[in-house]
Amino acid sequence: MRRWLIRLAVLAILIAAGFALRATVLRPDPIEVQAAAVGKGRVEETVTNTRAGTVKARRRAQIAPEVGGKVVAIAHREGERVKAGEVLMRLDASVGQAQVSLSRRELQAVEAQRQQTCVAAERARRELGRISRLAREGIVSTDMLDQAQTSAESTEASCRAARAAVEQARAAVELSSRRADQLVIRAPFDGIVADLSVELGEYTTPSPPGMPIPPVLDLIDPESIYVSAPMDEVDSARIAPGQPVRVTIDAYPGRAFPGRVTRVAPYVLDREEQNRTVEIEVALDNPDAVRLLPGTSADVEVILQAKESVLRVPTPALLEGGKVLVVKESKLEERKVRTGLRNWDWTEVLEGLAPGDQVVTSLDKPEIKAGAEVKVAQ
Repeated sequence: MRRWLIRLAVLAILIAAGFALRATVLRPDPIEVQAAAVGKGRVEETVTNTRAGTVKARRRAQIAPEVGGKVVAIAHREGERVKAGEVLMRLDASVGQAQVSLSRRELQAVEAQRQQTCVAAERARRELGRISRLAREGIVSTDMLDQAQTSAESTEASCRAARAAVEQARAAVELSSRRADQLVIRAPFDGIVADLSVELGEYTTPSPPGMPIPPVLDLIDPESIYVSAPMDEVDSARIAPGQPVRVTIDAYPGRAFPGRVTRVAPYVLDREEQNRTVEIEVALDNPDAVRLLPGTSADVEVILQAKESVLRVPTPALLEGGKVLVVKESKLEERKVRTGLRNWDWTEVLEGLAPGDQVVTSLDKPEIKAGAEVKVAQ
């Protein structure tokens, strides 16, 4: 009997030693997790573009000459600023100037012809008046009166035709002058020469009907820059002009630029049936703070509504079903929370958490679950 008691005592000691080893030497290390304290701050509800937006210019002219010709002068090169009306380029105008000179000479000739014809018409009218008085007195015959009347009417018609010829010649001068003006390319607005595709001595060719010709000049107004972004059609009813936005640009990593929605397209683009979008236009609040180049990609985040000083948690801390893991005395405790506004960064908490609670934000390991022993990484 005593032997069995000794054996039971030894077994109890071994079991106790095993538990002690498991609780000390063999105890697994706590899982290291990232956690954030629940606190108060700003929470926004936002929507973002489905595909990359594009920086554009409202005033951008890709200019091609209306007529063909040889380039004889380039007044401004790429990167230079110009004022509206300034000459950008000149084509060879020798033929055009010769045509203008010829048209003016023809105008002088038809004006002289008009003067001669109308003087004859005035003389015929006076002759008709004299013969009419003589006919009433019976001095001249009726036949002579008819001849004088016919001559007056004929010369008057010739005078009117000469006046019409003068107007036609003046129109020809105007036409030749306008054609000569087409050989001078001027800036339609203040801007910067973005591109120049011809050089001195090269020829430009006018575009035939229905076939656009490549431009020789690209003029951009840097003051008319805006961002165009495609938004998902499901968000179109919630976006309106005047709403604040944040614009991020690849060329300026880590920075966001505030702006406003200036236009929402009145239709939905359905070029891709599975990805229908509505275009919005955004203007930056301070366009001078950044140098935007047309064609640059940009992302737009429209702020639909926002709340200040509300209880919030990082959005990555949320589990499926509106739950979070709270660090309580080095162990994880699952909590059910009721949420409000949310975006990619923050989520408003209406119920379930208190200020100062530590919620786990690193949920990338399967062993991070309720009941696990953890330590919060610094």
